[in-house]
Amino acid sequence: NNWKLKQPYFDLAYSAQKVFEEIYLHMINSLYKKNKSKNLVISGGCALNSLANGKIIQKSKFNNLFIPPVPDDSGAGLGAACYVNNIIYKKKMFPMKSNYLGPDYSNNSIEEILKLYKIKYKKIKNIYKPAAKSISEGKIVGWFQGKIEFGDRALGNRSILADPRDKKMKSKINKCVKYRENFRPFAPAILDEYTSKYFVSNEKSIFMEKALQIKNNVKNKIPATVHKDGTGRLQTINKKLNPLFYNLVDEFRKITGIPILLNTSLNYQGDPIVCKPEDAIKTFYLSGLDILYINNFEIYK
Repeated sequence: NNWKLKQPYFDLAYSAQKVFEEIYLHMINSLYKKNKSKNLVISGGCALNSLANGKIIQKSKFNNLFIPPVPDDSGAGLGAACYVNNIIYKKKMFPMKSNYLGPDYSNNSIEEILKLYKIKYKKIKNIYKPAAKSISEGKIVGWFQGKIEFGDRALGNRSILADPRDKKMKSKINKCVKYRENFRPFAPAILDEYTSKYFVSNEKSIFMEKALQIKNNVKNKIPATVHKDGTGRLQTINKKLNPLFYNLVDEFRKITGIPILLNTSLNYQGDPIVCKPEDAIKTFYLSGLDILYINNFEIYK
């Protein structure tokens, strides 16, 4: 419970992170001296430390950093498949730019489920337009589209989305939707081309693998996604990789002037990120979500 967390816990967390970063960056800089390459790939469970990852380019001589979307043990199967394809069979190598690798569901199959459970819905062609309007009006939105993301980060296909301009939004989602500690932060999903306007370092973070410093002059515009240390664990959204999610955030930008949405995984505490439409419906009715968008369907309570 949040009330039990006092200063000694904060001090311990800070100290553990500080020592981790010192060791992490020491190893990275030692590696550079041995190899002299400007490109770095990091994997392993430690590569999930997004705060440390955000300091690598600034505090080392590496220019390019790649961290796979699932760098811990649960991504070993992906690495094994790449090894067999690329090394053993010597087939064409594909750069990993997307981790939307899970199942998706047709409009017909989803509509059957909605009718089965007698859920009221609207079918809308350009679903991103009403969704963006709902978010701009302060609604907390469930967003279920396309193939599910593989890994720990929700990247706009199984997401809870909200307005980053509302400084109370973080507490509201933690209390009413996620049912977790008040201090837990949320990520800013930003349109690729606006990164340098909002972040000190213009780095890509396709898989939400880095926390970067947010510029001082824009922190007050997106308070719900700014951490205590002034960072944000961003996802940079590329139009080619996820055109629908890009259109949604761009539509929000057209309404508000802000090319960013608050993004967190579509689930509540104790449950994994939703996979099937039934999972999303269950999460919607058992949480404080205001509206749910599944494919082209808009669902209210």
